Amino acid sequence: MLRFWLCCAVLLFTIPSLVAQQDKSKDQQKAPPKKEQPKEPADVAVTPKDRKDKWWQERHEKVLEKEKAGSPKVLFIGDSITQGWEGAGKKEWEKRFAPMGAINLGFSGDRTQHVLWRLTEGHEMEGFVPKVAMIMIGTNNSGNNSVDQIADGIEAIVKLLRKKHPRTKVLLLAVFPRGEKPDHVQRLKLIEVNKKISKLDDGKWVTFLDIGDKFLSKDGTLSKEIMPDFLHLSDKGYGIWADAVEEKLKEMAK
Repeated sequence: MLRFWLCCAVLLFTIPSLVAQQDKSKDQQKAPPKKEQPKEPADVAVTPKDRKDKWWQERHEKVLEKEKAGSPKVLFIGDSITQGWEGAGKKEWEKRFAPMGAINLGFSGDRTQHVLWRLTEGHEMEGFVPKVAMIMIGTNNSGNNSVDQIADGIEAIVKLLRKKHPRTKVLLLAVFPRGEKPDHVQRLKLIEVNKKISKLDDGKWVTFLDIGDKFLSKDGTLSKEIMPDFLHLSDKGYGIWADAVEEKLKEMAK
């Protein structure tokens, strides 16, 4: 009789456990498998690559038309932050840079590899010799690429410009700070990138300029007044950028 009651007790404790394990097994079967993020090749940031977005292709064609029509003296090369001179920065652009004969080669979402494609297979900057090209690129690489990859991508752009237009001066800007706090992961990565690309300054044809601190508060934070999303500039932010580079661009464009 004792053995009988012992067996009953074991069953009482065992059955719920087995049921729970079966339920857990069913849940695991139902759960979709996790997709692994494809790893990018080591040379992704230095390999020219176009984008299939319709708006991107159309913007590229318009850039080619503007270049043929105007033979611009000053080029602004970059991503959405540069393209923003046509939005929040439009007033400053019209007042300060349009009179210089500048055109905007900023494309939202561009990474270093996309700029490289535009300047090679895309045939931007062909048929004329600009006085100066200002570059600010790399923030869109900061999520997926290493410090070395991003720095190599920026260096490849500078070297391509120097080869393609040896009489064109390059104003290479440090990649702007991003993220509200000083310890933001991508901001810290870009600080290291800027240290590396600063060495591209040759004292004559390539000038490196870091204006990032001008956007920051005293405690190192970014304010929404300057960068509403802690990445893209407000009209006030574009005013800060314009103040920081206008005279330098005029000097280099002589």
